[in-house]
Amino acid sequence: MADGFRVVDVTRVRGRSRSTDVDRAAAEEPLEVRLHGRPFSVIMRTPGADRELAAGFLLAERVIRGGTDLGAIEYCRDGDTAAENIVNVLLANGSQAALDRLLAGRRQVTTNSSCGMCGRLTIDSLRDDAPALTCRWTIDERTVAAFPDRLRAAQSVFDETGGLHAAGLFAADGTLIATAEDVGRHNAVDKVVGRMLMLDRLPLTDACLFVSGRTSFEIVQKAFFAGIPVVAAVSAPSSLAIDLARDAGVTLLGFVRGESFNIYTHPDRITSHA
Repeated sequence: MADGFRVVDVTRVRGRSRSTDVDRAAAEEPLEVRLHGRPFSVIMRTPGADRELAAGFLLAERVIRGGTDLGAIEYCRDGDTAAENIVNVLLANGSQAALDRLLAGRRQVTTNSSCGMCGRLTIDSLRDDAPALTCRWTIDERTVAAFPDRLRAAQSVFDETGGLHAAGLFAADGTLIATAEDVGRHNAVDKVVGRMLMLDRLPLTDACLFVSGRTSFEIVQKAFFAGIPVVAAVSAPSSLAIDLARDAGVTLLGFVRGESFNIYTHPDRITSHA
């Protein structure tokens, strides 16, 4: 494997003819996240930016609330060799009793690359008492319309495989701040948010999040916890994503294609050039 993909054998069918060839497939492997050496969760992901993924994942799961809660994230070692699919996270200022309570409230599961609900015991526990986001700035609709092409231009592994989701952070002027690719769009968001968390740049109150694919409840929740007030996607949002965005103070946009898109919540933050 190299650069997030694997070279695989393929038989190509073109009408009545067949030929053998090689192709590139997006890599998907398990990443085990441990807390202080104890198993916590397993995430199916595309290898790369694993430390950022773990940080963003733990933020979204409310294990940590910011960079000051994060001690260290390191690959576990087997002798002198790093175990590339296992990371151990050390929490800052955490007691053994607090860690025991945290793990007791979880069920260890394998997190599918397309699922963001992870190991919560109940759907009700996904809700949080954080205040709704406020936003003092606006973004022009032409800037929003340019997000898909700008993000697509940064998807190097997608060019090889055609099989990865992407997430991008944009400034209000359309500047691309950070991107990530993964087989799961939730993972791509966690990687981008985790990178900013590790750089001590949360909350991301001046940023927009753009994702490939649809927008689920979990995508909006991850943006909310990171302080991102504008979330846009190339496809549709779910009804629960719209409800959460409305309550959380997040402007939610869908079907961003060409010069058109839908605004589902808090439309006053999107300005018209007409």
